[in-house]
Amino acid sequence: MAKNKAASIDTRHYDVVLSPVITEKSTMLSEHNAVVFRVAGDATKPAIKAAVEALFDVQVTKVNTLVAKGKTKRWKGKPYTRSDVKKAVVTLAAGQSIDVTSGI
Repeated sequence: MAKNKAASIDTRHYDVVLSPVITEKSTMLSEHNAVVFRVAGDATKPAIKAAVEALFDVQVTKVNTLVAKGKTKRWKGKPYTRSDVKKAVVTLAAGQSIDVTSGI
């Protein structure tokens, strides 16, 4: 019996890569063969690389991560803090691309 491609994708990859980031700046990065994802706070670079390669069937050359600290805001006079967000800028091999507008 042949292995199904969907069966080779581990469910924990979906816990690592949460969503694509679609902003003006991330769209500009797509010209340089890079895609930006929102990832789990405890995700490591090798885990992010493995998840993107498994989910989107592409070759990843580099992963850069950053943590955007949550801002302090006020609502009805009471302060609160937004959650911290970890992002990953994933650089793909030449000639490969990911269509972030379609679901996986």
